Amino acid sequence: APIGGWLTYNTRSETGATVTITFKERAGLEAGKTKIKYKSIAIGTVKHIEIGQDLSHVLVTAELNKQAEPHLTDKTLFWVVRPMIGLGGISGLETLVSGSYIAIDPRPGPSARTFTGLEKPPGVTREDEGAQFHLRAENLGSSAPGAPIFYHDIQVGRVLDYALDEDGGGVSIEVFIQAPHHLRVRDT
Repeated sequence: APIGGWLTYNTRSETGATVTITFKERAGLEAGKTKIKYKSIAIGTVKHIEIGQDLSHVLVTAELNKQAEPHLTDKTLFWVVRPMIGLGGISGLETLVSGSYIAIDPRPGPSARTFTGLEKPPGVTREDEGAQFHLRAENLGSSAPGAPIFYHDIQVGRVLDYALDEDGGGVSIEVFIQAPHHLRVRDT
């Protein structure tokens, strides 16, 4: 009985928080197999997946280790990493062997245990140094999320997103410029 009690205590003391993450679809996620990773290190595992009551989304219940617990805030981001091909290149190649996983970008804020997962990776994570800028253009041209931004033939950033202006008169383009190049950006 003392050994069983110690094993139970040891298991509970190493277990961190249980979180619920809402995604629009389940694609590539498996209960008991899909990992939650930070900097390519597994810090948790998906334990259960179920369909939401209104049938429009899935609820992913995951258990994270104790180290992750203080970093689970209302600003923390989660998204599914899958192989993707875009103008910025190929990403998520490691998932071809290991399978999809859920990435986490911890950010300071009040504690939380329920999250809405992003449908695509965030353009900028907490570790990216630089600044985001909003540009306005008449046309989108060849800009697309992930497209590189060059200055004197050196890549200094990337396109994050774009949207048609409300009046339809142009396009708003969100970009990220890496440090220290972001200091060279001027308003004209």
